[in-house]
Amino acid sequence: MSWRFAGRTGLWPYADITAIRLSYRPVSMQAKRFRADVTNRDGRRLSIISTSWQTAALMAPQSEAYRAFVVGLHARLAASGSTARLTAGLGRFAYGAALAAIALFALAMVGLLLRALLIGEWPGALFLVGFAAMFAWYVGGFLTRNLPRSYTFADIPPALLP
Repeated sequence: MSWRFAGRTGLWPYADITAIRLSYRPVSMQAKRFRADVTNRDGRRLSIISTSWQTAALMAPQSEAYRAFVVGLHARLAASGSTARLTAGLGRFAYGAALAAIALFALAMVGLLLRALLIGEWPGALFLVGFAAMFAWYVGGFLTRNLPRSYTFADIPPALLP
């Protein structure tokens, strides 16, 4: 695999690629952003993102090119007999920490909602329900896609490809 980034170049034989991690990493400017971290035998890592900066404030999706690259890389690694470790989602510790933070947030939201209902603050309660629904939709999608798991060359997780 040859690469060029910020004036640096490299050539990594497929046999030297030891791990690939696919994940879903949305940012405010690009909600459909995916990432592939490729690690070689020396421990060096390349992060390949499914978007690129067009201007200082605009990110352009490169969905088709990213998808073709990731699928092609997996096919070439499989054909070369690679034993690379294929993982998807966040690391187990990061995922557990995210779940714990969301549980604390949910507990706080339930407490605020109960208080709003008990004192008859209906607009506040409605706001909390709406905010919780929006938060659950956005964060739920992030956590569902980034569930830590292993996969095979033939079974790339479709939720982690654009």
